[in-house]
Amino acid sequence: MEFSGLFTGDERKRKEREMTEAGRLPPHQSLTLKWPVLHYGSVPVFESAKWEFQIRGLVEQPLRLTWDDFQKLPRIQITSDFHCVTRWSRFDNAWTGVSFREVMKLARPKPEAEFVLVHGEQGYTANVPLADLDRENVLFATHHDRKPLEPDHGYPLRLIVPHLYAWKSVKWVRGLEFLDRDVAGFWEQNGYHMYGDPFKEQRFDTD
Repeated sequence: MEFSGLFTGDERKRKEREMTEAGRLPPHQSLTLKWPVLHYGSVPVFESAKWEFQIRGLVEQPLRLTWDDFQKLPRIQITSDFHCVTRWSRFDNAWTGVSFREVMKLARPKPEAEFVLVHGEQGYTANVPLADLDRENVLFATHHDRKPLEPDHGYPLRLIVPHLYAWKSVKWVRGLEFLDRDVAGFWEQNGYHMYGDPFKEQRFDTD
């Protein structure tokens, strides 16, 4: 199902009801056709010659990938929903990028690695269990709805973890750190939930 154009309040309620009945709209979320921009800090400037993606921690093969290296990795396309902790949901987003599993295959996590600290630009981090990243619909996106990502939305590369709140889908992602313990990321250190399941409304550490 694709949504296009604008609709009335009654149409919105009907579509939200449809999505709720289909098990796709989490509690207390509202459907949106737009893609609001929310992030901490400024939008970084992408310089392809200086960009690199680093994988470290509990892996058999630590890596540093240049932008050219990353561009050569196999691509996938997925369609998934997107839920923001600020209570909006956007459905049927078409993503193109590199599967998390493709990157994981290169690094080969050690058996004791159970968590990942995802590193973005400007020191931003988010923590995600490895089992939640090791899914067929988790990817490093370069395109959204058949267009290159806009800088505000994470260009050139954004991690997409559809089943968790969108702050876990790190913009301007630059690396992964594999760990044997759960370490709080930026928002988690500032009161957000350590896991962030939108269907359980795990917004804050008190939820």
